[in-house]
Amino acid sequence: APDPSGTGLVGLPVWMWTAQTPESWGPLEASLTTRGLTVHAEANATAINWDMGDGTTRVCSHPGTPYQAEYGADPSPTCGHTYLQPSRNQPGEVYPVTATTEWRIDWWIEGTAISGVETRTRTSSTTVRINELQVVTS
Repeated sequence: APDPSGTGLVGLPVWMWTAQTPESWGPLEASLTTRGLTVHAEANATAINWDMGDGTTRVCSHPGTPYQAEYGADPSPTCGHTYLQPSRNQPGEVYPVTATTEWRIDWWIEGTAISGVETRTRTSSTTVRINELQVVTS
């Protein structure tokens, strides 16, 4: 939050999260049997590295908490950021936001002591427009 089609404000918290499904956070499990051997694998996300486009990165070891209107201007309890400058000087007047999810894949061959760990990453991106609100009083 804010919604990619909406606008946030300097100094207000931005919430980051991903849906918590097997495809986005795990666990994903698969097995394959061939020639009398069965290989099992289980994949789980371990962290999301967020590049916020303003020179700031955040590493969140949780899929994040989805924002709801009743939270108001509270910061995210699990994964958030606060922009200190508006995005008006950025290309397209938006900050590019990139999320790279780190996955750990554990695999083993059934009935043997053969096993291993692999790591992979998956990346997605969006943009966020951040405006500045100035109040004039007299």
